[in-house]
Amino acid sequence: MTPDILCIGSVLWDIIGRSPAAMQLGADVPGRITRLPGGVAMNIAMTLRRFGMTPALLTAIGRDAEGDELTAACDRLGLVTAHVYRSDDLPTDRYMAVEGANGLIAAIADAHSLEAAGDKILRPLADGPLGTAAAPWTGPIALDGNLTESLLAEIATSPLFSRADLRVAPASPGKAGRLLPLLTHPTATLYVNLEEANILCCASHASAAAAAEALLQRGAGRVLVTNGGKPAAEGRRGEGVITGQPPEVLVTRVTGAGDTFMAAHLVGERRGASRQMALDEALHAAATYVSGDIGS
Repeated sequence: MTPDILCIGSVLWDIIGRSPAAMQLGADVPGRITRLPGGVAMNIAMTLRRFGMTPALLTAIGRDAEGDELTAACDRLGLVTAHVYRSDDLPTDRYMAVEGANGLIAAIADAHSLEAAGDKILRPLADGPLGTAAAPWTGPIALDGNLTESLLAEIATSPLFSRADLRVAPASPGKAGRLLPLLTHPTATLYVNLEEANILCCASHASAAAAAEALLQRGAGRVLVTNGGKPAAEGRRGEGVITGQPPEVLVTRVTGAGDTFMAAHLVGERRGASRQMALDEALHAAATYVSGDIGS
């Protein structure tokens, strides 16, 4: 298959424990534990595939049993894995989270193999299969913040990304600061939640709209800021900030919601939707996801 978008970043096993009970520190409650393909790049790719696009994954997956199983799962989902870096000595990464009725309780992302692989995952963009420095990839790229700070800084100035429609998402608030080199990239769109936006603009804005405006003032070309069930915002340099209200739904899961939002927004824009329509459609897709009305 020929891909029409590249998803660069974490592809791993999500191990998620969910309980219908509200949980506090030290809680020990009944629930369900699942293991599914996950990671920011993977979640985005799966959503894009559901919307009819053909994503290629650029990531690191170990040549262990878990890696073989994960690659096979990606293939079954219709994702292009031909360009994945398979490591002989690095294990397949994992993510573990606990979710309760009151949201995400705690999570640990073990993406050390992706970080250790470094720029090896980008070789298909440089040696021909997906582009070269002289003829770089010109389509959309979904990039996640699980890459190292040094690699993200390299990407920010690399000719391999100079003509791409770059869509950037942090992996978590703890890794949001890694995106600073990409904040002013001429073709980048940043997708962040309010906490991540405040980290990037070193402030404590109370609304998504205020945070979006602050990021534009710091040099961003375009940003989207979500804030749970409160209004989200989309801001563009020279065109101001618009807002959208997420639908009210019963939240049954949260891991992967931001990735679904990003993928749905990108697809809406490629279909020619207006700014407001693309924002509203993305909010609706994310709400549908967290309500559990679509599969993982």
